[in-house]
Amino acid sequence: MSRPVVLLLAVAVLLAGGGVWVLYGSQWLRVERVTTSGTRVLSPDEVLRTAAVPTGVPMISVDAGAVEGRLRAELPRIDTIDVVRAWPHGIGLKVTERKPVLLVEKGGKFTEVDRNGVRFATVTKAPDGVPLLKLAAQRSPSLRRFGEQRLLDEAVRVTGELPAAVARNLTAVKVTSYDSITLELGSGRSAFWGSGEDGAAKSRALLALMKAVPGAGHFDVSAPTAPAASGS
Repeated sequence: MSRPVVLLLAVAVLLAGGGVWVLYGSQWLRVERVTTSGTRVLSPDEVLRTAAVPTGVPMISVDAGAVEGRLRAELPRIDTIDVVRAWPHGIGLKVTERKPVLLVEKGGKFTEVDRNGVRFATVTKAPDGVPLLKLAAQRSPSLRRFGEQRLLDEAVRVTGELPAAVARNLTAVKVTSYDSITLELGSGRSAFWGSGEDGAAKSRALLALMKAVPGAGHFDVSAPTAPAASGS
């Protein structure tokens, strides 16, 4: 092996060793601060305590997967978490919290359900603007066939497909079976939705009915090609 090649290899080894030392052994790239962003209901202190990112350790040694695992296990309100290294001395925790789309009431408390049907928190006060889920399928074969979670998922599916003009008036979703879902729209009004299928067509039909018969108290869009309105 020629002398220039040997010298190049020696330089490469020195550089590699120096790089490892800079990352792991020096005081230059160590964690000095941990910050969090994106919290709405959770407090930043709560997130920081649970994340338990040590300070003074090499930045490169922080196990992002372990931090994410702790946060997900202890704080189910968290939907996603990004652990970001802000070189040379910072670790950032970017939090996205779950948002409730339905509430399940039991014993004066409310369990929040997100857009994926995940029950993630129980609170004593219902958040404003979040409709209740009224699961009244105890006598329905649907409960035995599909299970409570599947019925809840259907209710979530329906709420996710509602147009804004309907969603903002929604106070409750009543599920008596897989194919019997009713929307309670406040002021005594309701809309029979049927199953969770054909949500887009049913939304269009409901909007058209509400515009054509604004004084109606009950709407039926279970068959969106033949919707009906009644009552006042």
